[in-house]
Amino acid sequence: MSEPSLVVEGLTKRYEGRTVVDAVSFEVHPGRVTGFVGPNGAGKTTLLLMVLGLARPAAGTARFGDKTYRELPTPMRAVGAVLEIAKGHPGRSGRDELRVMAATHQIPDTRVDELLELVGLAGDAGRRSAEYSLGMRQRLALAGAMLGDPPTLILDEPLNGLDPQGIRWLRGFMTDRAAEGRAILVSSHQLTELQHVATDMVVIDKGKLVAQGPITSLVSGAQAGMWLRTTNPDGLQTALETAGLTVLRQDGDGMRVNGATGEQVGRIALEHGVVVTELYPMVANLEQTFFDLVGGSAS
Repeated sequence: MSEPSLVVEGLTKRYEGRTVVDAVSFEVHPGRVTGFVGPNGAGKTTLLLMVLGLARPAAGTARFGDKTYRELPTPMRAVGAVLEIAKGHPGRSGRDELRVMAATHQIPDTRVDELLELVGLAGDAGRRSAEYSLGMRQRLALAGAMLGDPPTLILDEPLNGLDPQGIRWLRGFMTDRAAEGRAILVSSHQLTELQHVATDMVVIDKGKLVAQGPITSLVSGAQAGMWLRTTNPDGLQTALETAGLTVLRQDGDGMRVNGATGEQVGRIALEHGVVVTELYPMVANLEQTFFDLVGGSAS
């Protein structure tokens, strides 16, 4: 594997005596999309802020090559980031928004027009950016992140609020940029969509790293089993756990039973006089892997 574009080593952040990011380390490599996931409050955004020099760590470093973000002489040419989608200046067009950003790094207007074409906004470049839809603002923000032709992109929840067409477009955008050799770190709660584009995964929970590696390895290691719904979830959960099976409650009267067969679950339910109203096998996927890793915490 090629040398990493981003190396995070032992990043730690504390607020008022509470550790919100706890010695997290991972790498992001060129030509790959690294998904960054965890439940709400896991510390994802705080870690990204430290990576981008917007928050000071209590310990650890994040380096792009041999430099932290603050040490980069021309940050826009090294790292493109989308952390929050703003409505833009009310009086500026989409083109002018990018031109103002480009001027800070002496990037020519021809690059602005090239990127507007790339993200499909050439026909709306003269409209005020404040009037753009969420999907259009997302595309404008991605164009801004690409202005300096950076080898690394960092995207925080870029799929939020997008319609299916927008999600499909963004998925293709990330795949194409990785194919160009760029390293992409993307934080998202939309695990099903992330599985379509990510090649690697970093999972944190309660501020700590719980898993990292190629997504195929993580998913293949997930525990398959049975999903069921029952009229007596408490009674059946107790019976299944007494039999040594791992149970995760979901959706009130539904539950996952890791590593179990339908025959095992059916026999235990029959022995304890519990009615099972739905029962079917589960296959390993990213969402299941995530819940296995974080113990059923909601994302």
